[in-house]
Amino acid sequence: MRKNNLTFWLFLTPALLSLTLVIIVPLVLGTYYSFTDWNGVGSYSFIVFSNYTKLFADDTFKSALWFTIKFSIVTVISLNVLGLGLAMLVTQKLKVSNTLRTVFFMPNLIGGLILGFIWQFIFVRVFSSIGEAVGMDSLVGWLSTTTTGFWGLVILTCWQMGGYIMIIYIAYLQNVPNELMEAADIDGASAIQKFRFITFPLIAPAFTVSMFLTLSNSFKVYDQNLSLTNGGPYNSTEMLAMNIVKTAFVNNDMSYGQAKSLIFFVIVAIISLTQVYYNKKREVEM
Repeated sequence: MRKNNLTFWLFLTPALLSLTLVIIVPLVLGTYYSFTDWNGVGSYSFIVFSNYTKLFADDTFKSALWFTIKFSIVTVISLNVLGLGLAMLVTQKLKVSNTLRTVFFMPNLIGGLILGFIWQFIFVRVFSSIGEAVGMDSLVGWLSTTTTGFWGLVILTCWQMGGYIMIIYIAYLQNVPNELMEAADIDGASAIQKFRFITFPLIAPAFTVSMFLTLSNSFKVYDQNLSLTNGGPYNSTEMLAMNIVKTAFVNNDMSYGQAKSLIFFVIVAIISLTQVYYNKKREVEM
């Protein structure tokens, strides 16, 4: 027993050490500095809740938060619909199913910055060329407005993560018993009825996992935002992660940036945990 416990802790120690140094220590230090006026270089003094009260009057922070919330809602819905649709497509008995799985998953292997520059070229150059050729002014200057910049970010994120979410749904779809489907066919159930009453309840855990991943990832988007729009025009497409980075590293206001990031952490944690609790409860009811 002692030997097993020693082996257990030996294997667990590197993970605990990494978690402590990378997550817990920075969180504690960041919380401490958020109550100061530290600029990252010189001395500092305690200003208690001044950084947090300043948030309520910060229009750029509120604008970035609202833009991030809208982006997250649209992206979570789009990604889960897209991922489930792709998963149902590649789990059919098609000769090219394995090839399609590879093709759909490949964008997830490309870094966010590179993807942003690729799609920036598509939106700016390709869309403009097509718009000028067919006479559609709406395709010209695609990233020059807030609305088109918003949808550009949504398209980029869905294109990158759609294949990853597809893999999660595939894992659960392949565990749906064939006997239930055969019994439903004998009873004369339609494809919609089979999906609603058999497939959907059995893959409910996949929705919990996928919604958690898409929700947390949507709130934390930074590199795609940086390379695609850089927050423009006039910071109207600036997401919360970019707003925090600019506050801390561009304006050299580390303590205020840390206060923003702590509020950001609390918001994401509350939304994510609420979503997991609600979905887990639905799994039991199903």
